[in-house]
Amino acid sequence: MIANYHTHTPRCRHASGAEEELVQNAISRGLKIFGFSDHTPQWFPGSYYSTMRMYPDQLEDYCSVVRTLRARYKDQLEIPLGLEVENYPAIFHELIPRLRDAGIEYILLGQHWVGNEENEPYSGSPTESEDVLCRYCDQAIAGMETGLFTYLAHPDLIHFVGARKIYETHMRRLCRAAMDTDTPLEMNLLGIRARRHYPNPEFWALVAEEGCPVILGIDAHSPQEVADLQPEEKALEILKTFGITPLETVPLKPL
Repeated sequence: MIANYHTHTPRCRHASGAEEELVQNAISRGLKIFGFSDHTPQWFPGSYYSTMRMYPDQLEDYCSVVRTLRARYKDQLEIPLGLEVENYPAIFHELIPRLRDAGIEYILLGQHWVGNEENEPYSGSPTESEDVLCRYCDQAIAGMETGLFTYLAHPDLIHFVGARKIYETHMRRLCRAAMDTDTPLEMNLLGIRARRHYPNPEFWALVAEEGCPVILGIDAHSPQEVADLQPEEKALEILKTFGITPLETVPLKPL
């Protein structure tokens, strides 16, 4: 693994550690590219705000810190400036100009909720609802079709526990859309580290059948997670069983 594009900072309120320590561990690990992609701020209507993303007034400092580290370590590591973003239909069109103005260089698609988040299902909660599964796929596909997202993070986050045939029908749609839009799918190392319901073998079988491009993502929430090599080794074992060779790097899709 020489590139990781999926890294969080304490601004999201569920990560820890100094940004410089993250960078130093990336260099020690032998990475050549280390992208920051903390959870994007959102400008929600009304008083609602989620507990898993930075506030809008933290965006400037986030960008400043990443740019400072990029200049400091420019001879050792490439450090692109990104964010992890949901496709929320009601507010997505308003978000992108704000991110462009801030100088964000790339975005990852991480569809943590269906709908627009407030009072909507979390994608990682177990569900037998085909409607929730369908809406998750529809939103992820619509996001990929914008051409703005560098890749789709943890595509198998959706935790559908209903009929396998229904799961395969909708997730195959997602895989085919990834192919049509040239959007790599992430094998997420956090899911392995935390022993979550993903990576889902049923999904990765579909990825192999459809021939989708795949990239590894550390999804780092601490410097220690950047240094941990075991999840990468496990991910490569899983992918090998499906005959999948992951990409070493991906081109950043500009905003």
